[in-house]
Amino acid sequence: MSVSFRHIRYFLAAAEAGQISRAAIDLGVSQSAVTAAVKDLEQRVGTKLFERHAQGVSLTLEGSRFVGHARNIVTSVNEALRLEKDSAREVTGKVRVGVTYTVAGYFLPQQLARFSRSFPGVTVELREAPRASIEEDLVAGRLDTAVLLTSNIETRDRLDKETLIRSRRRLWLPLDHPLQQAEQIDLADLVEEPYVMLTVDEAAQTAGRYWERANLTPRVIFETSSVEAVRSLVANGMGITILSDMVYRPWSLEGQRIETRQVTEPIPSMDVGLAWARGADLSPATRAFRDHLSLTFNGAGHSLAT
Repeated sequence: MSVSFRHIRYFLAAAEAGQISRAAIDLGVSQSAVTAAVKDLEQRVGTKLFERHAQGVSLTLEGSRFVGHARNIVTSVNEALRLEKDSAREVTGKVRVGVTYTVAGYFLPQQLARFSRSFPGVTVELREAPRASIEEDLVAGRLDTAVLLTSNIETRDRLDKETLIRSRRRLWLPLDHPLQQAEQIDLADLVEEPYVMLTVDEAAQTAGRYWERANLTPRVIFETSSVEAVRSLVANGMGITILSDMVYRPWSLEGQRIETRQVTEPIPSMDVGLAWARGADLSPATRAFRDHLSLTFNGAGHSLAT
């Protein structure tokens, strides 16, 4: 039996939303339609793609692997549609793109390669900088657009944005950690655990907000700007952490396993997307870059995220 494009779209929506009901709202279809499509896809690929739990759904290891293939399929279809649409014109020029650290390392490279193949006449000039500096440069016209954590944007009255992906934050645990056996995990269960705090891209500030809402404070044993350092420390049993699925990898550099679990409290997602100065007259190269990413992830040209 064949897998349809609808199966892929509904699966990706559920993976990114973490809830079947939320995916249905995002897609504009019924919840039963998404549930049926996901179950049908699992039967067709012959493996379980999601774990179901009280808070929604989370990807299995096989599901995490399938996400990459699914996104490649969507991107290929969207690129084919866009190439047909744009065949009558050649886009040239330069686009100055600001990127934050996490985006530069874990999101942008593959998307940039695809854009360059589709628009060989456009030169992309990348500048890595902290979020606050990027916002300032967008407003001042020193950058044309940016790919950054839209969930952290502060200059909301002077920038427009579009969120491309919402990456859930989950608890990272070493293999055979006692919490793996818990039926559910609350932040209160983590207070006495040694905690490794990532600091890059304002991760510590974000973590501080949801810990404060719970009136709790994690027992931080080490702060670092290196995701790989966090990964190795967790895998070696030195501590735990809560980080997004976008930077999750099941193995440390030493080849040791890292497991994930959902926390019962509402942990905000890490939202990655585009930003540009409100009211700016965007060049054709900038519009091509923006629309390429928008079409790849949101499937229908440019639209502002709420």
